[in-house]
Amino acid sequence: MSANEPTARRSGWPRLPLWRWVAAALALGVALGAGVALLHRSGRAQPTLSALPGGPAATWPAGKQRAPGFRLADASGAPISLGAFRGRPVIVTFIDPVCRSLCPLEAQQLKSALTTFPAAKRPPILAVSVNPWAQSRAAYRRDARKWRLPPQWHWAAGAYGPLARVWKAYKIGVLDRKKTVDGITVHDVAHTEASYVVDAAGYQRALFLYPFQGADVAAVLKTLS
Repeated sequence: MSANEPTARRSGWPRLPLWRWVAAALALGVALGAGVALLHRSGRAQPTLSALPGGPAATWPAGKQRAPGFRLADASGAPISLGAFRGRPVIVTFIDPVCRSLCPLEAQQLKSALTTFPAAKRPPILAVSVNPWAQSRAAYRRDARKWRLPPQWHWAAGAYGPLARVWKAYKIGVLDRKKTVDGITVHDVAHTEASYVVDAAGYQRALFLYPFQGADVAAVLKTLS
């Protein structure tokens, strides 16, 4: 096997009731498959996939894979971009603002990663929305309160077109299982639960696929400090 070929990894899974994992697998199977397929079909630099339990699903050496830039809007509607955070490590994650299943759990792991740093040195989190049909200030405020999001958490939202370009650039599968209930359109979104660690120079250094542990994210971030 060449150095550029990926190897399989088994990660530690948190203890949850079996029915939750079955439901999650059914909901995310298509989206995860799309994301993995895109990753392997990409002409971009291929990552190294870890064969050890725990840790990131994939890593890149310094200066190898530039993180795709993007410019969206934050929770207040002001412009926000990945480039604005150049000069320090940043976490880029993909979250549904109205999710009540896996997204809040992933957010808590990212939050726990930040708490291992002094307050002044905690890296920012750019949370790219995967649900352009459910973006509102009320939803963001509710998440901040219920999920107890840290001040380093920044939403990156927008219309479907701009968001879809970011999803594609980061190999994120998003499936909208739209349905109509009593005349009301409901968007039930399944997506790849992924978080990237981007270094201060703007290069991808690690990819985490949920479920992961915040301590493993923190370990990667500390190598970049």
